[in-house]
Amino acid sequence: MQYLTLEDLEVTGRRVLVRSDLNVPLADGIVTDDFRIIASLETIDRLRQARAKVAVCSHLGRPQDREPEFAMDAVAGRLSEVGGFPVRKLNQLVGPSVERAMADALPGEVILLENTRFEPGETTNNPALATDLARLADLFVQDAFGSVHRAHASTVGIAEKVRSAAGPLLVRELEALGRFLGTPDRPYVVVLGGAKVSDKIGVIEQLLPRVDSMLIGGGMCFTLMAARGMSVGRSLMEEDRVGEVRALLDGPYGHQIILPTDFVVAERFAEDAEGWVVPASQIPPEAIGLDIGPETSAAFADVIAGAQSVFWNGPMGVFEWAHFRQGTETVAKALASCRGFTAVGGGDSAAAIRTLGMEADVSHLSTGGGAGLEMLEGRALPGVKILEKWTR
Repeated sequence: MQYLTLEDLEVTGRRVLVRSDLNVPLADGIVTDDFRIIASLETIDRLRQARAKVAVCSHLGRPQDREPEFAMDAVAGRLSEVGGFPVRKLNQLVGPSVERAMADALPGEVILLENTRFEPGETTNNPALATDLARLADLFVQDAFGSVHRAHASTVGIAEKVRSAAGPLLVRELEALGRFLGTPDRPYVVVLGGAKVSDKIGVIEQLLPRVDSMLIGGGMCFTLMAARGMSVGRSLMEEDRVGEVRALLDGPYGHQIILPTDFVVAERFAEDAEGWVVPASQIPPEAIGLDIGPETSAAFADVIAGAQSVFWNGPMGVFEWAHFRQGTETVAKALASCRGFTAVGGGDSAAAIRTLGMEADVSHLSTGGGAGLEMLEGRALPGVKILEKWTR
């Protein structure tokens, strides 16, 4: 894949629009996890130091309209705090006032535009919105790995109209996750967790023929357990997906799926619920599975320890609650001590690693969950594919 990088651009005095991934969690108007903001800093600061006029845009959440709680004000404040430079926040994404602000900006100034999803044409890649975005910039830098799997106006539409390059964060992500494509070092192990199997059936289907082992925990595993005819009590289970999952389990690569052999269960879904360990075949009718059990955790850790390539997406249980964190913690420790190449992708997985203080112990901590999984599936990422236009 060929694309320009920041080194290929002359940015001094130019208007540069950066698409970052600043989609961070908020609580009462305060950023509660600034991982993605910190990850975006290198690109923004390099442009600032090179005396470019920098405009940054990103989506935040899934607003239905211009809902105030999804405005970028808190993000602007945190970006300025961690970056150590002023950030001017505008209340619009496009329009005459934004165009004037960019024209009048001083070299080295950083402007944060309003939530891209406040514009109805963003998610449909509306050509008119892409044209409005193009009016703001002489150059475009794509640095939002977590959004490049979406063909939106701020990821693809703008790049069709303005000379574009990949930012340093995007380059690192593509290089790191590219190690799982083609001929990865083996054994190659994928660890999947999270709530719903419906979100990852396509991933399982595409990756199964390529991996040596696929370890599945989290809420999604209960649909697979049900497909094997096991009782899952009141655990999260998608009955309408059982048939699809059974076909995968019975298929030529089904033997590579490793499911839990025990669980930590409770009678209610609550942080203060009392949990106990049961074999996977003996989940009581009234119980809810909230974490993989110690036997499963040890077995998963053994597989990871012997791997040369490991990709992990999704926690093994309700890791936010201390009583149901052990499975996720054991997997995290196994990745941290694995001698092979290890990558963690997805907001929850990255948050788990960071909560446990192990981010420095994995080879790559990705800012993108969905984009990373689609890349590993071998699917083209439209926000990256469009960058090839500017190398021809």
